[in-house]
Amino acid sequence: MNSNMDLNQHHALAQRALELGRSNDPASVPELIRLLSMPSAEIRRLAASALSKLADFGADRVSAVAALAPVALRDPHPQVRQYALKALKCCGTAASAHLHDLDDLAANEDTKDYVRRAAHSAATAIREAVRLAEAGAVHRCARCGKDVTPDEHTRSQQAFQRTFCDACFDTVYLDRRNFETKVELHKTIIANAGTLVQSDGERLLADWFTAHHIGYRYDEKFRILSGHAIRPDFYLPELDVYVEYWGMDTADYKIGMLKKQQLYQQEGKRLISIYHADKPRLDALLRAKLAFYGYTIPSASASANARESAPENHPAP
Repeated sequence: MNSNMDLNQHHALAQRALELGRSNDPASVPELIRLLSMPSAEIRRLAASALSKLADFGADRVSAVAALAPVALRDPHPQVRQYALKALKCCGTAASAHLHDLDDLAANEDTKDYVRRAAHSAATAIREAVRLAEAGAVHRCARCGKDVTPDEHTRSQQAFQRTFCDACFDTVYLDRRNFETKVELHKTIIANAGTLVQSDGERLLADWFTAHHIGYRYDEKFRILSGHAIRPDFYLPELDVYVEYWGMDTADYKIGMLKKQQLYQQEGKRLISIYHADKPRLDALLRAKLAFYGYTIPSASASANARESAPENHPAP
């Protein structure tokens, strides 16, 4: 928690934001807009994330944009801005009035790189939605062949990189959610920070990140790479680095692994690959690979020397 809010209230509001995001209920928008003004950065981030999900289910995009734009452009916490920008991206033509602001943010070198990329991505998607609306382009559902509206095309492209009408979108969405449920059921190992993971290797990674105060998102859903929706094992938002643990050795698994690695490379993503055989030397390996991306972690001996050389605090006589 990063605010002066009561701990119980903070937890309750964070859970409420998660619940509203999963509800698929567009009537939740006003409550989420109120959560965007909370003093906790975590609650604001969760509210923005929830609004991005509800944009696909008939939410009032105009009201959502009016609340999201100030957060995306001026929130003091960069991760909150990142998620608000992702939500604006989902609002399509309703966010067109903010294109110049998004362009300025994307070009601002004093802003975190991942915030600038999110601003550029949002502006690109919004411009495409505007172009389609103005051109009256005709697109057909890849599942049933029905003509789709520009907004239907935009939201399905953002979610699946394929075009679906609203009815088919809901069906595909439910199929995907059922798949995600199966994945969640395999998360039975608890990391030190409370994260449920699927393997001992992932637990070691999660615990290492926690021990070295590196924030991570585990199994973050629907990151689109070259038209493919993938689920990275770990994403380190402050470093904009992806970490994948490749823990199996079957032929089918290796084919999928190579394809996924290729997608990361094609998109220019910063990827760290960890294999089952790397577990005994995990600490040294992660230090070296993070150092390659400019993030140096002090060694245990350096930290100990720093403590030993620090002046002792003696009580005043």
